[in-house]
Amino acid sequence: MNLFVSWSGGKDSALAAYRARQQGHRLAYLLNCAAEDGSRVRAHGFPAGVVALQARAMGMPLVQVYTSWEAYEANFKDALRTLQASGVEGGVFGDMDIEEHREWVERVCTEVGLQPLLPLWKADPWALLEEFWGAGFRALVVATRLDPLFVGRPLDRELVAEMVVQGAHPCGERGEYHTLVTDGPLFQYPLRVERPSDAPSFYEHDGHWFLNFTARLENGIG
Repeated sequence: MNLFVSWSGGKDSALAAYRARQQGHRLAYLLNCAAEDGSRVRAHGFPAGVVALQARAMGMPLVQVYTSWEAYEANFKDALRTLQASGVEGGVFGDMDIEEHREWVERVCTEVGLQPLLPLWKADPWALLEEFWGAGFRALVVATRLDPLFVGRPLDRELVAEMVVQGAHPCGERGEYHTLVTDGPLFQYPLRVERPSDAPSFYEHDGHWFLNFTARLENGIG
């Protein structure tokens, strides 16, 4: 099928897209939702422009929806109808085990007439992480509601073990942490993340710690 990828910029959406491609599907668009003012990605809170860089690194067109939480579903459905008119037949999502998320994804896609795919659903989280690393993906932790010193560290086995000790789901499925994928088999070029020298490395908002960063493509574009 021709698929859109529900793209947060993090590891779960990347691995789900990778699995879908391995199954023979065509990844046609990235679909991302950002705040109304276009400043931040809705799901993970990092600058919305970084997703545009990821899309360029992957050589894929990006549809970015600016929306409030209150209007999220209506605006998401509008975007799905636009994608459907462009030949998209379904969407791939990175949800793992939160039933309410699965129900929402299946209902919204079905109401629009698209087929939802959830390639990671009920998979073992540690096995998914090993698959992610084994495929060559790389990611950074860019937000957490755990120890702020986790922010900015590469996602590896040692870090995940430390976060699990603090009560996190290994994949952060309940929002314990969020990641930014910087390289992997979906990417033509890696992203380089840079921290500002004249500002704190991280900041707090609404009970979460966020990495302060900018990004550019390793090929010098963006």
